[in-house]
Amino acid sequence: MAAPKTEKEWKAVFDTMEASVTRVVLPSVSFIAEEGPDPFKILVSTMISLRTKDDVTLAASHRLFAVADTPEKMAALEEETIAETIYPAGFYKTKAKNIKEASRIIVREYQGLVPSEREALMALPGVGTKTASLTLSLGFAIDAICVDTHVHRIVNRLGWIDTDTPEKSEKALERVLPRNYWIPVNELLIHFGQQICRPQSPFCSRCPLTAECPRIGVGRTR
Repeated sequence: MAAPKTEKEWKAVFDTMEASVTRVVLPSVSFIAEEGPDPFKILVSTMISLRTKDDVTLAASHRLFAVADTPEKMAALEEETIAETIYPAGFYKTKAKNIKEASRIIVREYQGLVPSEREALMALPGVGTKTASLTLSLGFAIDAICVDTHVHRIVNRLGWIDTDTPEKSEKALERVLPRNYWIPVNELLIHFGQQICRPQSPFCSRCPLTAECPRIGVGRTR
């Protein structure tokens, strides 16, 4: 299916996808945001989440924030303490180093306030496009598209865009997706990707978009 063109068409697609999934458990960073839109907590929990399962990320984030929940407190912690606290998150030693250094920069250069500009966020150690987008969207309510592996896979599979990396997908989606869907697209497609449009053998037989979907790159289906 080509990318919908009108607001009405986009709404129909999003409503259809929304009705097809069950939001039993929020993604870990969305859960942190639901507890209170604290940009620092969202930044740090997203840094922890990279290549780490949601349940591990959420538990590690809660343990860490119980010890240090501000840039000042985090910067004062020993790197080893942060690493031990977020273990067994993937690459926990590297993440601990980046979290401590990012906190020090926020304290030193931004008076303890997480910057709300993409360029400033991405200048922090360990912060890439996904982390910056989630911090902007969930922490500051600034329109930003967060493209993870689910979003990248699904929007290309549907033929909305044609890109080979999540970073390119973000820019391409900004050109076709109405701005009011920039923030919600990530969480919706995470659920849709986990429950229906799986990486391998997607459940095309129960997908509400199957009649229009070109199934780009899809081999075996269920």
